[in-house]
Amino acid sequence: MTTYKLKIVSILTFASLLFVQCGIDEDFNDNVIEQDGTCEDGIQNGDEDGIDCGGTHCPPCEEEEINFDGVFVQEDVMGRPTINTFFSGTNTLKNEYNIIATSKRDTISADFQPVFETILENYYDVYALALSIDPEEFNYEANILEWDAETYTSIVAYYDALQVAPEGPTTYYDSNSGLVLTGRSLSDDVVDVSLMLMFGGTDGTRLDGTNGTPQLTTDEVDAGDRDFSLPFPYLETPLIVED
Repeated sequence: MTTYKLKIVSILTFASLLFVQCGIDEDFNDNVIEQDGTCEDGIQNGDEDGIDCGGTHCPPCEEEEINFDGVFVQEDVMGRPTINTFFSGTNTLKNEYNIIATSKRDTISADFQPVFETILENYYDVYALALSIDPEEFNYEANILEWDAETYTSIVAYYDALQVAPEGPTTYYDSNSGLVLTGRSLSDDVVDVSLMLMFGGTDGTRLDGTNGTPQLTTDEVDAGDRDFSLPFPYLETPLIVED
């Protein structure tokens, strides 16, 4: 009789544990499902299209309008980091020039321009020595726009590439139309244009790698097959590497 009662107790105990375990599993599964569909946790999860909106369970996301209120801070006044990096002389001058407001550019540009011109002329001295030419006879030559060193560095020092032309095309330089420095379009090769204006001379080919000269008029990096009419990001076709 005692053995029989023990068997009954054991069976009932096992059944109750099994029931409790199933209850826990069901509650756990329910919680997971509920968490996947939550719309009040402040994060984008599940199949939501935005934070707590869109997807299967949440209300549709509202289209946000661009807000131009507030005070904007200038981060890069020129949009030409190559010139700023190599022709500013010091990090202090470079950083001050980058962040200064457009309305106050005259002050810092007056400091930047002579440094820019001096370093540009120094580059010609270095290449003159490399080409076994007297540095006194090898100097900056007026570029294809007929700007001498002072004119070129002055215009560049006061010009902001990060702008859009209010009328006509926006371009850094267009050889076909003759437009120059009206802004900067996505397809503009700013580095090549800058190098050509600095080292190309009157015809744009003075130091182009021919006739024993160094290649200084291009960085030989173009846009590839990127299509700038498509939405951002503007990606080139991936390279396929065959084993």
